[in-house]
Amino acid sequence: MRVAQVIGRVTLSIQDPAFKGGRWLMVSPLDAGQFNDACRKAPALSAQSSLVTYDNMGASDGDIVGIVEGAEATAPFDFPIPIDAITVAIFDSLYYEPPVSEPTNR
Repeated sequence: MRVAQVIGRVTLSIQDPAFKGGRWLMVSPLDAGQFNDACRKAPALSAQSSLVTYDNMGASDGDIVGIVEGAEATAPFDFPIPIDAITVAIFDSLYYEPPVSEPTNR
């Protein structure tokens, strides 16, 4: 799972009927250094490229979300579906502490 900020919505004139009830969002992935403050203030846009994700949870502009990509994005569906990324969480708060690497004795 990756953490991202919703930066917009995508409007489609035609979409596969399998996606009924959801919508498409444009998200900007966050760097680990942005996690702790992301839910309190809007993070700067990431140097990583933005991507489009399917959302049936109701995320809106500015929300911090968890996204899953690739084959795992199809897991919530009971049938084959042409999807590459899906929103799986909307975060109210985040706390991240990087792991401390232990010194090696050699």
